[in-house]
Amino acid sequence: MSRVFSGIQPTGDPHIGNYFGAMRNYVTLGEQYGKNSIYCVVDLHAITNPAASDPAALAQQTLDMAVANFAVGLDPSKVTFFLQSQVPEHQELAWIFTCITPVGELERMTQYKDKSAQFESVPAGLLMYPALMAADILLYKADTVPVGEDQTQHIELTREIARKFNHHFGQTFDEPKAVYNKAALRIPGVDGQGKMSKSKGNTIGILEPLDHIWQKLRAAPTDPARVRRTDPGNPDVCLIFDYHKLFSDLDTTELVNRECRTAGIGCVDCKKKLLEGMAAHLTPIQQRAEELRADPDYVRDALRQGTREARAIAGGVMEEVREKVGFLKL
Repeated sequence: MSRVFSGIQPTGDPHIGNYFGAMRNYVTLGEQYGKNSIYCVVDLHAITNPAASDPAALAQQTLDMAVANFAVGLDPSKVTFFLQSQVPEHQELAWIFTCITPVGELERMTQYKDKSAQFESVPAGLLMYPALMAADILLYKADTVPVGEDQTQHIELTREIARKFNHHFGQTFDEPKAVYNKAALRIPGVDGQGKMSKSKGNTIGILEPLDHIWQKLRAAPTDPARVRRTDPGNPDVCLIFDYHKLFSDLDTTELVNRECRTAGIGCVDCKKKLLEGMAAHLTPIQQRAEELRADPDYVRDALRQGTREARAIAGGVMEEVREKVGFLKL
């Protein structure tokens, strides 16, 4: 039986890029694979980020990320959902992988090059991040990994680490494949400056109050060639139209596409129509999140159960790994 694994970082509020790029995919795959869908909040990865230096904030954001995933429809009774730091086998396998992975392979990772520029003194954990990610996946012998396109290089390294381990110690791990949400590989940031990213501060949170979202939409850039209300616009170069494709129904999307090109609709009205679609889509999620926040015991119990389920798999895999590596069993 195929097995799915993916992790999501708890740094910052979950945004619509997370939602369309990963979280909805988790729900879909969860319906297909059931308990063989294994997801976790990767709080160990999070501490490589300078933004996670506040322990109280990290703990709260970790809980909030669990709430957000449950609110969008992920059912912890149907899938395995847990916190990475609660399953110590992740760290044990990551150390073994670190010992067989050349430094040069880690240094060539694009994300390492980008993120290391934020530091005056680069922490070793940032360099070893891909080894831990490989351990996250291979610890459950997952063959299907729903990720964003920015993780492609890490998945390729995971496949290489699996091959290297198998070569040294005998066949143990199959090589996983990445699965993308083709409809939403790259959600643009609300500032129009590339991909939506927490590190860039250009996100729209799925649990963000609608009045806050409206303030961001009002200030968002549109077609730069459309200077006056009477100028025809080009939706193909407008990030607001990109958002319409995600949140608006087909009739609204076609109306905006047609009326923008003929100056039949202004940018402010276009944004108001987008807000209507976003409200219809996000309000039920936000209401469910409030219900979950009012019942923290449910959320914590679900995470504890997920931890037990994850460790039941991870423990068996690590027994096999320890034996093959040659660790003495007493």
